[in-house]
Amino acid sequence: MAHIHIERKHQLGLAQARQTAALWVADAEHRFDMRCSYEAGDQADQVRFSRSGVNGVLTLDGEHFAVEAKLGFLLGAFKDRIEQEVQKNLDLLLEQAGGKTAT
Repeated sequence: MAHIHIERKHQLGLAQARQTAALWVADAEHRFDMRCSYEAGDQADQVRFSRSGVNGVLTLDGEHFAVEAKLGFLLGAFKDRIEQEVQKNLDLLLEQAGGKTAT
């Protein structure tokens, strides 16, 4: 099983990070047919996502986004491409929201 780990720092604060995460969820559900569940916390939120061959969690707080995903055998062959696409999409959302991105 292949694993993906992506972290980004931002300066959005929690409220705007939540708005950005909602856009990420909408994109994941629409483009990749993901099932997502959002759990808001006092200091941080988690979005669990899954579909055939992949499951993971997006964790966000007022300063960070982190994506952890496990790819099944078939999608594992495309790990590098999938990881690049997730990075690109997250960086674009953070840029559009006005957050600073960093690895």
